[in-house]
Amino acid sequence: MRGITPILQLLLTSSTLSQADCAPAAARDDLPVAIPSGVAPGPPGASRSLYGSQSFEGPDGNPVDPADSAEANDYQLVPGQNEDEDLGLYLDLESVPNPQPIRGTGGGTNGGPRNMLYEKLNSDLYAPPGTDAGDFGNAKWPMGLSHNRQGLDHAGFARQQNFEQLPIATQMAGVDMKLSPHAYRELHWHQANEWAFVFNGSVRVGAMDENGQTTYDDLNAGDVWFFPSGKPHTIQALDQGTEFLLIFDSGTFSEDNTFLATELFLRTPKSVLAKDLRTDISAFDNLPKSQLYIFPGTPAPANLSAQNITGPAGSITGNPYTYHFSQQDPYVVPGGSVKIIDPTTFPIASNFSAALVVVQPGAMREIHWHTDSDEWNFFISGNARITVFSAPASSRTFDFAAGDVGYVPFPDTHYIENTGDVDVVFLEVLQAPKFTDISVSQWLGLTPPQVVKDTLHLPDELVARLPKYKTYIVPGHTNLTDPNYGP
Repeated sequence: MRGITPILQLLLTSSTLSQADCAPAAARDDLPVAIPSGVAPGPPGASRSLYGSQSFEGPDGNPVDPADSAEANDYQLVPGQNEDEDLGLYLDLESVPNPQPIRGTGGGTNGGPRNMLYEKLNSDLYAPPGTDAGDFGNAKWPMGLSHNRQGLDHAGFARQQNFEQLPIATQMAGVDMKLSPHAYRELHWHQANEWAFVFNGSVRVGAMDENGQTTYDDLNAGDVWFFPSGKPHTIQALDQGTEFLLIFDSGTFSEDNTFLATELFLRTPKSVLAKDLRTDISAFDNLPKSQLYIFPGTPAPANLSAQNITGPAGSITGNPYTYHFSQQDPYVVPGGSVKIIDPTTFPIASNFSAALVVVQPGAMREIHWHTDSDEWNFFISGNARITVFSAPASSRTFDFAAGDVGYVPFPDTHYIENTGDVDVVFLEVLQAPKFTDISVSQWLGLTPPQVVKDTLHLPDELVARLPKYKTYIVPGHTNLTDPNYGP
């Protein structure tokens, strides 16, 4: 039987009963149903016993079956799998039907039970590099495994990652939200600060501050907004619909704990609402019966000025809540590009710093660490892997695809290597007033050569070539089984 392991086959065989076996016990004097004391009787038609005989206990009486093997057969290794495990080459386990947890001289075959889909998607956990060591918490969460909260009438959805899904992520949490054309994210506010990146489509956002100043803007794919904690805001998809990423500055944030306008009205006495809004009780006869969360709406007017409502305090002008990041040209380097947004150019988001990074096939975001923040990643496209080193001697390698969240605690070192054949695009988000990092290669290049050689025993020619500048991204071979990058 395909996909059936020997032990499961044995269990299925031993539990296959004849029609006589399944007859009620009362009809079979030769096979009474054994019911130990304290065990509830089963349904009519049950036979045999829930428990085995005490004669099965201990040694002897159970000959070994030479045909029952734990070894896998009919498999092939992928390129690089027989190489030295400390090389840590990327293994494309998706290229073979029956991947095995073997790397160099380590590991062995896997005859199951198993979930091959997870093994193929996480080759560096299934057959880890020999340099992975010690104990390190999970640093990856696929949004595809998050509960999807549905909007009303096909208006959209939202799914989140917080410390419940990824306990290592203590500083930040994320929400992937989709709004269908004209749909709303209900009027609301949060305890946490909200930083957002638009994936696709167009969206109209608005907010009011404590002074009664307001702001409204239309944003497109690649743009950013920021709503400070406690500030009420509105989000509505335009004609194209929209999907966006929300990042909050607390790992305990939950989208389900948002302060909603409908809940405010439903949880406040109507007499108090009438007094506050100077109206009759009848004005509240048609309030929603429950929160709307994500719901269909009427189309927003094409002209933004038609909804740009202002009061005596006027508009928010000094520190706008939106930034048209899509209009910023990237900083292009060999192997890819980087765009940075932090309080230098978007001061309202005083502790959010982010980079939109593109890494070409074979290239790598250089080995680095951050000086004052954890790093929260979201992968927008492509495939990549990250190795995280944590003092004193632990490391773990994780594989990522579009829709995955990564998390690196401060000040652990890490890199992001493109393991596919298309560009990897990801967000690298910090809780910091400026986007900064320490480049390992630049650090070594700006350290006296004698110190580097005495410490790491590196050859003179390599030490002489170490860069004295930050490379951000380093190019590489598209053939990931070639580890040599000499001059």
